[in-house]
Amino acid sequence: MDTEITSTNPVAVGDEVEMMVEDNGAAASLSEVLRRRNYLVRSSPHNISQKHIIAANLDLAILVASIRDPRTSQGFIDRFLVTAAAYHIAVLILFNKLDIYRQKDRVKLDLLSSIYQNAGYQVLTTSHEEKQGQEALIAVLGTGTTLFIGHSGVGKTSLINRIIPGMDLKTREISGWSGKGVHTTTFAEMYDLPTAGRVIDTPGIREFGIVDMSRSELSHYFPEMKALLEHCRFNNCVHLDEPGCAVKQALEAGRLHPERYISYVSILESL
Repeated sequence: MDTEITSTNPVAVGDEVEMMVEDNGAAASLSEVLRRRNYLVRSSPHNISQKHIIAANLDLAILVASIRDPRTSQGFIDRFLVTAAAYHIAVLILFNKLDIYRQKDRVKLDLLSSIYQNAGYQVLTTSHEEKQGQEALIAVLGTGTTLFIGHSGVGKTSLINRIIPGMDLKTREISGWSGKGVHTTTFAEMYDLPTAGRVIDTPGIREFGIVDMSRSELSHYFPEMKALLEHCRFNNCVHLDEPGCAVKQALEAGRLHPERYISYVSILESL
C-alpha cells in the first residue's frame, strides 16, 4: 500500500493494483496497491480534517470551468492549480459553454485567459452545443490518463460523451432556481478513449480544500511568482510586507497580475 498518505479512500481511481485470484478463478481480491506516480488530494467534503484522494497516476488534469451557469470563481481555479502543482500534475484550463456567454462574460473570459496564459497555463475554450473546440480538446488527450474536474454543471460529462462516440453518460440540466449544477456523476470513473488514452470523470466539486501545505511553500505553486523568489531579500519571505520582496516589486511594476496576487493572499490567510 502507498504509505505516503492516510485518506478516506485507500484505493482511488487510476491506481495500479495487484489482485489475488481465488476459487479457481471464480473470485479475486485486491492484494496490493502499487506505488503511485502522483495523486490529487483534497480535504474530505465530509470532514475537513481528513484527506480524500480524487485520482492517481495522472498525466493531465483538465479543469473544466465556466463564466456563467454555473460560474467558476477564480479562487476555486487557483486553489486547484496550487494543489495540482504541489502534487506534480500538469493542468489545462478549459472554459466550456461558450455558446451561452453574453458580452460581459466574453470580456471576463478574455481577462482570465490572458491571466492564466501569462502564468504559463494552456487555456482552451469549448462549446458543447456548437461542438466548438472539440478537435483541440481531443488533440491534447494523448495516450495517457486525463482527469476531468470542476463544478457540477460545467459540462464535464457532456464533453466526455462528445469525445467518446456512443458513450452516452447520464447528464442533467442546471438547477433552474439556483443556477448551480446538479450532481449526476456520483463517483469518479475511468473510461477508455478510442486513441488508447483514458479519461476520468469526477463528481462535481463545490469547494476545493487544500491540505498539508505550509505558508512558506505556497508561492512556489504560483508559476509567475516562483520565478521571482530567488530575488527576494529574505529566504522566508511570504510576500506581504517584507522589505526587498521581488514579488511585491513585480506587482507594483505590473509584471504580476493583481488578481493572482489577491488570490495568493487569500489562500495564504486560509492556511
